[in-house]
Parts: sequence; C-alpha cells; structure tokens
Amino acid sequence: MSASVPRPSVLFVCVHNAGRSQMAAAFLTHLAGDRIEVRSAGSAPADTVNPAVVEAMAEAGIDISAETPKVLTTEAVQASDVVITMGCGDACPVFPGKRYLDWKLDDPAGQGVDAVRPIRDEIEQRVRTLITTMA
Repeated sequence: MSASVPRPSVLFVCVHNAGRSQMAAAFLTHLAGDRIEVRSAGSAPADTVNPAVVEAMAEAGIDISAETPKVLTTEAVQASDVVITMGCGDACPVFPGKRYLDWKLDDPAGQGVDAVRPIRDEIEQRVRTLITTMA
C-alpha cells in the first residue's frame, strides 16, 4: 500500500462517548491496527469513560482506562468516511458523501459489568463485520 493512499476513517458517535462508542473505537483500533483511522465522540460527552465499560474491555484484553470522552465536532464528521451512530438521534450532523450506519445497541450507562458484556460482544461482532466491508 503506497503512502499516498489515504486510510479509510471511521467515527463512532453516541451521546456520552463513555460506553458504546469507546468500545467500538477500541475494538476497531485493536482489530484493524493502523489500516483504519478511528475516532469517537459524543454529542454530550460525559466526564469519564464508564468504569463498567473499562472493566468489560479489560476482560477482552483491551485497556481503555486512559481514554476520555470527546465532544462531537463538525470537523470530525467531515474528516471521516464512515460515521456510525449509536443512539445520538438528531444530534449527529449529516453531510453528503458520507456512509452512515446506525447501530441499535443498549446503553451501558448506569449498568454493571454483567450488563455491559453482551453489549461489548455485540459491538465486537459488528466491528469485525465492518472491517470486512472496508478491506
């Protein structure tokens, strides 16, 4: 792959950027390495990543304890080829020419790690499928 070919980029968006989008971004980074540029953001970001999400991801061998929720910006959307929303509704700006996917996933906010595990596992499967469509 020549250096002039830009990497495809994916932006994961949920409301708080503390759970679902953090897990999805971590799985995509972990599974795709540097082949895909990964971003995540929230329309109303929380102060910290959900501790149950951090714990569930650690069980999967991925450390996201240093991640912090980021605010969704128009620039982040414009810079991404694929925008995957997870329940942020109308807060997500839409631009022509982007590929949009909406993943309906339970919100892990306020849930314990037992409730987060199935959400984590579903996100991992969706990310694996996403990689095959982008390769």
